[in-house]
Formats: sequence, structure tokens, C-alpha cells
Amino acid sequence: MFGIITPSGLHFERHHQGWWDIDPSNHRLMINGLVKAAKVYTMDDLMRLPQVSRIHFIECGANTGMEWAKVAVPTVQYTHGMLSCSEFTGVLLSTLLDDCGIDLKKARVILAEGADGSSMTRTISLDRALDDVIVAWGQNGEMLRPENGYPLRLVVPGVQGVSWVKYLRRIEVGDMPYATKDESVHYIDLMPDGQHRQYSSIQEVKSVITSPSGGQVMLENGFYNVSGLAWSGRGRIKRVDVSFDGGNNWRSADLTSIVLPKALTRFNIGWQWDGKPAMLQSRAIDETGQIQPDSRALRAVRGTKSIYHNNSIQTWQVRESGEVFNVQL
Repeated sequence: MFGIITPSGLHFERHHQGWWDIDPSNHRLMINGLVKAAKVYTMDDLMRLPQVSRIHFIECGANTGMEWAKVAVPTVQYTHGMLSCSEFTGVLLSTLLDDCGIDLKKARVILAEGADGSSMTRTISLDRALDDVIVAWGQNGEMLRPENGYPLRLVVPGVQGVSWVKYLRRIEVGDMPYATKDESVHYIDLMPDGQHRQYSSIQEVKSVITSPSGGQVMLENGFYNVSGLAWSGRGRIKRVDVSFDGGNNWRSADLTSIVLPKALTRFNIGWQWDGKPAMLQSRAIDETGQIQPDSRALRAVRGTKSIYHNNSIQTWQVRESGEVFNVQL
């Protein structure tokens, strides 16, 4: 792909018991719990409220998960493909919570519930819910598609995709985390000491070179534009460095797209390939000072038994033949 926007038809999909064909005229969103007045909204009710359109990335918590086990899958689609970036349109969740009269003295979290086969439910902190979370009906200038949650989905910028509940039908305001099935058994990080790290939702600063990358072939020596994507669940990308020798030396790349908070950022850098073997890496730094770690540093903290939240540096090996392979340093 080019730029930072993923066409809706190419958006990655992750389903919990399939996608659903819901009649929007019959769909309802309930807000209950610690509010002064529980309410039920129709689609018409929601679309009459003040709306926003914002560009954000969404990444599955298990993206790059196979790399934990040092499985060198062949292409960037396999290593980083559960990632997309779109313009989402809807109403801020804070607007709806204000409309229902949220009890700010007692409320600490919200529980989002979907109308899919598994009734997907996720706990989200109140601070985040009142910040930039959107109840969205639009994506890239059109209504959401059924595979992306039509007619409503939650957009939780910077947080793993499972919390972006699709087919959204209910939001309950509560005073403690709900520990539902999919946040107490699944989507938890197994640490080296055997303990589970729960509610580790933020997608940390990350980047990957998309061209050249695994499975591609460089046809001849000469100048190449090395391009890739960077993102962070904590805000804007500040800088991306690129190495051509496996991390011994680094050069700063150009950020050639608009740099938005919690959105994909495109980077480019020129490279004169002399036909010799090379190791290509990218390392992103976000506006909070977080630096993308290499795989050794991340494994030193997280071990090797996890599935989720692998934001380590990706290495592509360029051989003398021009073929590009996934390797791990």
C-alpha cells in the first residue's frame, strides 16, 4: 500500500464467531450502569449528535506474535499484517456519557459489549473513555462494512484491536474492571515468572520497513527508496531511524506523511545498494520518549512465552542475489 490510509476493502479482519448482518433500523445502543439516566439510542439518534472524523491505526494485540517463538514467517504481511489505519466517523463516547449523566464520583471503567456470536466484552478505563474514544458508524467516507462492525463499532485509539468492539450494542459504566472471559483468559501476557500481565492494552511504539521486505527481490545494484510505517499507541511518532547493517549504525528517515497522534506515519530514506549483503532495520521513537526495543531487550523483560504485544525491531536480510528474507538478531 501507499501512504497511511488502508482502503476499507483491504482492512484486516479478526472475528469472534463470525461477522453479522445487522439491520441498522433495528439496532440499538444501550448505556447503563453508573449514570443518572440509562438510555437506548437508535442509529438516527446517534447520527443527529455532534460528530467527529479522525484518523487512527488499529492493530491486533497478537500482531507479530509468531516472532516471539522465533518463527521467521516470510513476508511483512505475515509479520505485521494485522494492522490498518482509517478515517473513522462517529460521536465521541464522552458526549454520550455526558448525555446520560455519568457518575464521576463512582465510575472508574466502562464495559463495551458487542452483538456478535461471542458477545465480545471489554473493560476500558474511564480516563480513556472520556478522552478520544469514538462510537463510530463511518470508515473512510462510507458506512462501516459488515466485516468491520456495521452498523456501530467502538474506536479506542492506541489500544489493541480486540477492545474496538464491533456490532456495539451496550456500554455499562462501572466502578471496577469486569474481568470478562476475553480479558481474564485471553489477551493477557504470560511473563517469565509465570504471572499474567492483564489489561496490557496499549500498542507500544513500533515500526517496520515494508519495501524492501521479506519475499521481495532487489533486481540490480543502485539507488532504492526504503519505505515503511511507524505508529504508537501513546501519541505521535517523533523520529524513525533506519540501519542497513543490523543496528550498528543508524540514519534518520524522513517522515513523509502527515504525523497524527495514534495513526500510521510513513517514513522514507534513500539507500545506495552496492550488491553486498545487508541487514535492514527501522527503530521508531514517539513523542513520549518511548523507543522501539530490539528483540533481545524485549525478551529480557517479557520472556519468550507470550503471544501479544511484540513491538520489537524487525530485521530483513538482503542477500547478494537481491532476495530479502526475515531474520532475527
